[in-house]
Amino acid sequence: MTGRWVYLLVVLAWGCGSKDPLGPPAGGDLASGTWGGDNAGVIVSDSGTHVHIGCTYGDVTGLVPLDSSGRFSVSGSYVLRAYPVAVGPSLPAQFSGSVAAGTLTLTVTVTDTVMHATTVLGPATVVLGKEPVMGVCPICRTPADRKARANGAARRAALLRKEAAPPPKERTAPA
Repeated sequence: MTGRWVYLLVVLAWGCGSKDPLGPPAGGDLASGTWGGDNAGVIVSDSGTHVHIGCTYGDVTGLVPLDSSGRFSVSGSYVLRAYPVAVGPSLPAQFSGSVAAGTLTLTVTVTDTVMHATTVLGPATVVLGKEPVMGVCPICRTPADRKARANGAARRAALLRKEAAPPPKERTAPA
């Protein structure tokens, strides 16, 4: 009899943890990993979430908490002017959406302080474990990768300037 009660409690505990066995646990966080879709991608780690919709990108610091229905709404920052050259600036943004059966539906509302307007991106749909298909726009792997790419681009530009500069003139010592 005791074995049946233990089995029943385990089944009930598992079933109460999520309305959807493939979805998040009730009150959990957005699952870590790469979420991909057409023209959209989300990269989630324990330190933050990086989002691409089209040729734009944004970040949320820390974990993204989900309510008992798999919904979320968190603040972060977003760059609307990101491709082909990121000219920024990073703008305040609200990331909201829901997760069900391993699929994330996301909308980003950006307060564009440059154009004095609100820009809404999405809804975008991405699937956990699927690689993003971004077309001509590259997807960053992490914010650290963006910084490394920017540093690499700056080094390449400096080398090109150096190569394009005329050679220094020879100076002769006065006789």
